[in-house]
Amino acid sequence: MIENKKNIARVIEALIFASTTPVSAKELSPYLEEFELNDIIEIIEKRYSSDSGVQLQKISSDHFVFRTRPDISARLNLERAVERPLSRAAMEVLSIIAYHQPITRSEIEEIRGIGLSRGTIDILLEQNWIKPRGRRRTPGRPLTWGTTINFLDYFGLSDLDDLPGIEELKSAGLLRKGQSIGELEDQSFPSEGTEVALFEENEESFYKEDEENFELETLLDD
Repeated sequence: MIENKKNIARVIEALIFASTTPVSAKELSPYLEEFELNDIIEIIEKRYSSDSGVQLQKISSDHFVFRTRPDISARLNLERAVERPLSRAAMEVLSIIAYHQPITRSEIEEIRGIGLSRGTIDILLEQNWIKPRGRRRTPGRPLTWGTTINFLDYFGLSDLDDLPGIEELKSAGLLRKGQSIGELEDQSFPSEGTEVALFEENEESFYKEDEENFELETLLDD
């Protein structure tokens, strides 16, 4: 029994290690046999003490991934050219979605003070950092957006609660002393020329054909 449990732990460890993305509990369940996932994860975690260069990390309560320990990760960083860096507009939209999800397109535009182009949403979708989260129960049933597991994994977060707070933003120079996040939201951000050109005041609903697939009140997370 004990040996079999250890063997299952080895299988689960190998599955997580070999995956390029965080592995969900649902994906691991077929390999657990009669054992509980938490017990298996505990066995694996004991193999990676503070002396190890890697650690097993839980993301969003039900996903698992191996990561380099923070104290040595900086020594492994590589500088390389980014083929398609995010524009300022895309970073603004991603930040707003992360802190205010689930949020509709019109709410994003209201916070930014400028229209949102299709191109900005396209970039974030291609990166697999955002996804539809369901429809708001308001007139027009607008589609809402939220971040994905890949967003948490890419930015080294275990949960949305790990997003920087007010004090951390101040220490990083992103928030002035005495200023609140709410005040930032009230500011109108300057637009980029490409975004202004792409934005149409009477633009049809984003991806009209795709939206027909989201008739449920709420979409299940991955």
